[in-house]
Amino acid sequence: MIDFLVIGGGIAGLSAGARLSYHGRVTVLEAEDALGYHASGRSAALFEENYGPPSVVALNRASAAFMRAENGGYLTPRDLMLVGRKDQAEIFERDVQDLNMQVIQTAQALARVPILNPDTLGFAALSSGAFDIDTDRLLQDFARTIRGNGGDVVTKAKVTAIRKDGRWVVEAGEVFEARILINAAGPWVDEIAVMAGIAPIGIIPKRRSMARLPAPGGHDLSGWPMMLGAGETWYAKPDAGKLLVSPCEADPVPPQDAYTDDMVLAEGLARYEEMVTEPVTRVEVNWAGLRSFAPDGTLVLGPDPSDPSFVWSAGQGGYGFQTSPAASQLVADLTTGATSELDPEIIAALSPKRLRR
Repeated sequence: MIDFLVIGGGIAGLSAGARLSYHGRVTVLEAEDALGYHASGRSAALFEENYGPPSVVALNRASAAFMRAENGGYLTPRDLMLVGRKDQAEIFERDVQDLNMQVIQTAQALARVPILNPDTLGFAALSSGAFDIDTDRLLQDFARTIRGNGGDVVTKAKVTAIRKDGRWVVEAGEVFEARILINAAGPWVDEIAVMAGIAPIGIIPKRRSMARLPAPGGHDLSGWPMMLGAGETWYAKPDAGKLLVSPCEADPVPPQDAYTDDMVLAEGLARYEEMVTEPVTRVEVNWAGLRSFAPDGTLVLGPDPSDPSFVWSAGQGGYGFQTSPAASQLVADLTTGATSELDPEIIAALSPKRLRR
């Protein structure tokens, strides 16, 4: 008998499984042949404490110590620069307040990122509290913790049926029996819930596309910040000597192995090109991922009110990696009956109970 059966081998499932592995036997089921195949493998990999709604910011801040210190730390300084056109003063000011950024002179922005276009750049702000996340090592360390505590991580295990008969019985190539079921299936969490006889919570998968470009103008990008267009209309992030550019779309799509919409990507690249002096002459590769959102845009963590043996770890919405240490600890606390260090109002804002009205 498994104590905690986790469905989903992305950051949500592996982090929850790692926390729970100190309290009983854990098995994680991943439908694909590799961990973190979908959203977790297509992340922007940025840690910014002030990014997200209030409940997400609380999780970010509660995750910071783990990210910086645990196992030597998973963060590398990156900085985040907000840039706006001359006609975007109101949008820019709102973003500065939301992200708690420091306004800088456009000349300072040009010194940091020499390809910015002085003819279109009207405003700039900087956050020195942003970091790159070593997402692969974080995923693998959580998986290593599960295995080290006697648990299992099983790939190529697509769930095809779930029933409750005093315990959970899950068919996924073979039959698994468990006391508690953790639903961390990303865009497929509502489908898993329906299989289990639990009401869905209205998760909406939304596509976000990405293109990898050669280093613009042959520049060394290692010291550049990640750039975010005002209103979150595009971003550009240095990555291993290349530049990742996203149109920042959030288009609802069915759960799937996402692919890029060429027109949406082209529009996003055009918004980026408007702010720089180096045109996009070549896209090396492009891809898309799904970010999963609850109706109110924040995570869904904890036991379902109708059956406390069915536990949600869902709705990460693009915040999955940066919230994972605190979100997984909350899932473990609520599952095992431990007392969480998070404020009660934050726990309530994350609870599936809020969606059962």
